[in-house]
Amino acid sequence: MTTRTVGTAPVRTDALAKVAGAALYTVDITVPGMLHAAALRSPYPHARIVRVDAERARRQPGVLAVVTGADPAAQRTYGWYIKDQPILAGDKARYAGDIVSAVAAEDPATAMAAVELIDVDYEPLEPLSDVESALRGDAPALFEERPAGTTPRYGRGASGWIHPDKNVCYRFRYHTGDATVMSSCDHVFDDSFSFSAMQHYHLEPFVSLASVTDGVIDVWSSNQSPFSLRRELARLFDRDEDRVRVHVPLVGGAFGAKNGCKAEPVAILLAMQTGRPVRFCMTAAEGFLTQRQHSATLRLRTGVMADGTLIGRDCEVLLDAGAYADASPLVAEKAAYRAPGPYRWQYVDAAASCVLTTTTPAGPFRGFGAPQAAWASESQLDMIAHRLGIDPYDLRVKNLRELGEPYMPGDSAVDSDLRSGLAAVAEALHYHDRPRREALRTQGRGLGLAIGFKDSGGGSKPASARVTVDGDGHVTLRCGTVELGQGAHTALRQIAAEILGIPVDGIDYAPVDTASVPFDQGTYASSSSAVMARAVAEAAIDVRRQVRQALTHRDGKALGDRGRHEDHALPQDWRRLLAGQVFDASGHFEVTPDADAPLGEKCFFWEPGWGGAEVEVDSETGRVRVRRLVVCGDAGRMINPELCHGQESGSAIMGLAQALVEHRMYAHGALATHDPLSYRVTTFTDLPDELDLMVQEQGHGPGPFGAKGYGEGGMLVVAAAIANAVQDAVGARVTDLPLTPERVLHALDQGGSEPSAGAAG
Repeated sequence: MTTRTVGTAPVRTDALAKVAGAALYTVDITVPGMLHAAALRSPYPHARIVRVDAERARRQPGVLAVVTGADPAAQRTYGWYIKDQPILAGDKARYAGDIVSAVAAEDPATAMAAVELIDVDYEPLEPLSDVESALRGDAPALFEERPAGTTPRYGRGASGWIHPDKNVCYRFRYHTGDATVMSSCDHVFDDSFSFSAMQHYHLEPFVSLASVTDGVIDVWSSNQSPFSLRRELARLFDRDEDRVRVHVPLVGGAFGAKNGCKAEPVAILLAMQTGRPVRFCMTAAEGFLTQRQHSATLRLRTGVMADGTLIGRDCEVLLDAGAYADASPLVAEKAAYRAPGPYRWQYVDAAASCVLTTTTPAGPFRGFGAPQAAWASESQLDMIAHRLGIDPYDLRVKNLRELGEPYMPGDSAVDSDLRSGLAAVAEALHYHDRPRREALRTQGRGLGLAIGFKDSGGGSKPASARVTVDGDGHVTLRCGTVELGQGAHTALRQIAAEILGIPVDGIDYAPVDTASVPFDQGTYASSSSAVMARAVAEAAIDVRRQVRQALTHRDGKALGDRGRHEDHALPQDWRRLLAGQVFDASGHFEVTPDADAPLGEKCFFWEPGWGGAEVEVDSETGRVRVRRLVVCGDAGRMINPELCHGQESGSAIMGLAQALVEHRMYAHGALATHDPLSYRVTTFTDLPDELDLMVQEQGHGPGPFGAKGYGEGGMLVVAAAIANAVQDAVGARVTDLPLTPERVLHALDQGGSEPSAGAAG
C-alpha cells in the first residue's frame, strides 16, 4: 500500500499551542462576575429522598443560590431516545453519585463548603448493583412510572422497544434468514462471555460555563456534539434553538463520554437563579460518577458445519445501562447489529437489552457496542476452530465477506479487502511458521488473531461546512466538527488546502459556535474524515469554481473546473489578482434514509480492524505478558499519516487496557474504584515489548481522496487476540474480561477445558 499525505503540511495545526500550554480548553475559560458551582451527590446506591434542608448552606457568606430537586425546573429530564434523567434527583436517588442539590458561590472553596452543610434524609432502598439482581422477578422497579421515549424508524429485519420489561429501558433486535437452518448444522456451540466496564478517563473533566442574558442561554462546554446539545438544552429549558448558543473550544479527550448533557444543565439552572455566569467543573472523581462504558454479558449460539462453514448465530446481549438510559439504546443497536462480525451467515438473530441498575449511567465509548460484540464473537470463533480441529486463521478466511458484498441484506457493501488485513497481521506475527509456533508453546507462549468490524454509526449524520475567502485572500473554514485531540481540524484544513492548492497554514478553522458555524450532527464514530470531509470538499470545490470564474471574467481566458479534487491548477498569484473580492460557498452531506437498510440508512463506510498478539503466560502466577501486539486498519486513504498512526496507537493501547487491567469495581453498591488513584490504568510496564502498527490504504472509502473513518478498529481486536493467544499458549480459555492473573489461574486449574462448550447438534 502506498502512503502519501494530503495537503502541504502534515504536522497537526494545534501542536505548537498545545505543547506551549497556550491551547484554550473549556476548563480555561473565565468571564467577569463568574460564580462557581458544586454538587451534593447521594451516598446511597438507591434511596428515597425524604427531606432536603439547604437553609444553612443558603446563609453562608458568598453563596448566591442553592437548588434542590424540589425546584420544578430541576425535575426536567433529558436523554437520547428516553428522557429519564432529571437535572437533580427529586423523589429518589438511583445511584451513589446522583446529584441531589447544587450550590453557586463566589469561589469554588465556598461552594464546596456550602454543599457539606446541606442536610438530606434518605430512606435506603434495595440496591440493584448488577444485571442479575435488576432482572430478578421480585426486584424493585428503578422507575415506578416509565419515562417517555421514542424509537427510531428501523429498516429491514430490525426493531426496537422502549421499556419492554421491568428495569429494561430498551431492547433492540436484528433478524435475518431462516432459523430452521440451525437444525441442519453439524455442530451448534453455545458459549457465554462477560465484558467489564472501563472508565473513559479523559484528562479534561466534565466542565461547563453558562450565562443567561435576556432569555438567551450561552454555554461554553467540553462537548463532542454542540448542535445536538443545543437542541436538548433548548427543549430542556423551553427555548427556541436560536435562543441557545453553544461554544466548544478544544476538548481535552472524550472517547464518547462528552455527548449529551453532563455539567451543562446544572450550570444553566444556577445561572438562571443568580442572573450571573456559573461555571460547573467536576472533579476527576465526579467524572467517575457521571459516565462509564457498558459492561455486558453475551451469549452466542453458533451453528457450523464440520468443515468450518458458518451457518447461523443467535446472540443475546445484556448491557448494564446504569441508573438512566442515556445513550444505551444506541449502544444496544450497535452491539446486536455488529455481533455477527464480518462473516457470511445464512441466519442471524441478535438482540440486546439495556438493563437499568443502581450504578453510574453508561454511555458511548470508543467503538460503542463493537468492543463488546467483537470480544465475544472473535473469542468464540477461536473456540469453535479448536473444537473442530481447524486453524483459527483458516476458519476466518473461509467465512469472511468479500469486498463489495453487502454486510447484511439491505445494507451497504463491505469496502475493505478483509483477507488482506488479516494476512498482513499473520505475516507480521510469523503465524504460519509452524515449527516456530510449536517452539513458542514449549515456552508458555502463544499467538492469537482477531478481526473487528464496525459501521460508521449514528444515523444519517448530516454535516455542513462553509469556506470563505475574504477581501485579503485569506481562507476560513467553518464547520461544527470538534477537535477532541484526534487531529480533525488539521485533516479538514488539509482537504480544503489540497483542493484550493494553497498551504494549510493559509486556512483558518473558525471557532466552533452554534451561532456562527453550519450544522453538524456530532463528532463521533470516527466519521469526520468521511462525512464532514465531504461537506468541506464540496464547499472548497465551489469556492475554487467561483475564483476561476472571477479570473476568467478578469482576463477573458476560461480556466474551467472539472470538479475533480486533483484539479487545482489555480494561478499562484490568484489572491493578488482578485484582491478585494469575497468568495463564499457552502457544502452539505448526509446519508439518505433507506427503509430497506436495517438501521434506517445504509452504512456510509465500514471500519475494520485486524489484530494479533504473541503472549507469554506464567503458569505459576497466571500473569499474561504481551510480547508483541500487531494492529492493522484500513484508512481508505490517509489524509495525514501521522494522525492516523497516532489514533491507531491510542486505540491499540486502550484495547490492551481493556484486555488486561481496566475495570470498574463495586463494593456494597458503591463504586470502589472511584477516582484516578484507585482505578488501575495501563502504565509503561504493561506495554508490549513490541507494538507493530500498520495502516492500509485500500482506497475504497467514500470520503475525499478515498478516505474513510479511522481510529476505533484497533481497539476492537486486542482483547480477543490476547485471549486467543493465551489459549494457544497454555490451552486455558478465559471468557471474562479483564484477563486477570486470578482468572487465568482458574482457567488453568480447570485443566484447560473450555467453559460452556456446546455439544454436537
